[in-house]
Amino acid sequence: MSGDTLLNLSNRPTARRMMNLVGLPAPQPLKRSEGPWKQYPLQDEKIVLNAKENSLNKALLEMGATPTMSTLDEDERIQGLVFDARTLETLASLKELYDFFHPLIRKLKKCGRVVLLGHPPEEASSAETAATRQALVGFTKSLAKELGRKGGTANLIMLHHKAENQLNGPLRFLLSERSAFVSGQVLSLHPATQAPIWLQPLAEKTAVVTGAARGIGEATARRLAQEGARVILLDIPAESDVLEVLAMSLEGTPLPLDITDENAAKRILEVGDGTIDIIVHNAGITRDKTLGRMNEERWAFPLNVNLESVWRVTERLLDAGGIPTGGKVVLVSSIAGIAGNAGQTNYAASKAGIIGLTHWYGAALKEKGICLNAVAPGFVETRLTHAIPMGIREAGRRFSNLNQGGLPVDIAEAITFLASPGAAGMQGNVLRVCGGNLLGA
Repeated sequence: MSGDTLLNLSNRPTARRMMNLVGLPAPQPLKRSEGPWKQYPLQDEKIVLNAKENSLNKALLEMGATPTMSTLDEDERIQGLVFDARTLETLASLKELYDFFHPLIRKLKKCGRVVLLGHPPEEASSAETAATRQALVGFTKSLAKELGRKGGTANLIMLHHKAENQLNGPLRFLLSERSAFVSGQVLSLHPATQAPIWLQPLAEKTAVVTGAARGIGEATARRLAQEGARVILLDIPAESDVLEVLAMSLEGTPLPLDITDENAAKRILEVGDGTIDIIVHNAGITRDKTLGRMNEERWAFPLNVNLESVWRVTERLLDAGGIPTGGKVVLVSSIAGIAGNAGQTNYAASKAGIIGLTHWYGAALKEKGICLNAVAPGFVETRLTHAIPMGIREAGRRFSNLNQGGLPVDIAEAITFLASPGAAGMQGNVLRVCGGNLLGA
């Protein structure tokens, strides 16, 4: 059971009706998948398309879905809507958004999915086309806010020139229950050659997760192991006992190590037998204080752990050739790095720095066939957030489109997707896993 009282109450029909009567937020419990990926994550679910596009039709059929363009019966409900906006070039053509969504949007099931496809404005050949493409962003983010009260999500995939062959992975992720806490986001997709794998996509891969003992790190290690990876679990020596138990349960390898150690990259390579296919830089700390009351030690510690060590380890792994072609690097930022947070100038600076690393490395590593992306979690239900004063905790939960906090597994699902061959077309993305949090939106 969640620590969110309103979410727990909203699971009960009578309590939910009472909450609606008195004006209390009644979060919709989200549907989440468990266990490893399935061949057919949308088995027998109806997905409505706006256009007869053969590759989209085929992709949906491969997910087990029932794609259709037909008119629906009055009482028929659908799991998802996919709108291909790649042909919209004029401002007048935006009317097609209304014509498609207006009669269908109220037919979405609870926890339904909407995905739009577009082309990046920066590749437009005219001002009008650029404006038309950018309009999709505002439309998607607004629709995500409307769908949130029923647990629904809306997201946009921007396909760069010749990126069509990389669409299936992101589309499958965003339409499935694995993306339950991803809403209002824009994913940028580039051309790549790596083909997706749907079952055990990480088999025979060596994955390192830092900060693996608890919370998001633990959930990530579990998910990577479920998808076939051999996981190296790294955390500070004080967590050795926890690491040992977790590693044993996952048939992984514990690595008690301070990530700020100058020899951290060398030790990681030794334990990984010289090759690290996947590394997830999750280790992070906070040392909150307003800037005027913050001493130098409090300032420096989060920057060292959260940012400098990430840069240093990544650089040294790359210099040693330890990350091969097809390798995946996933950094963990935060919405604090996007929007800022009072009392967290040090932490926000470190997480904003992670975004800078993501954008630079994403472009720089493209030619090497290495994908580097980041996730930016919003409010997540962990033992640390449960210690936050109740008023702040409640505000954090209700500030998202979905009216609730996420779970560590939500972040782990996004990381697992970014670590998979299906994300080969994603370079330098900062994927917010925040339920559409209003901060920095």
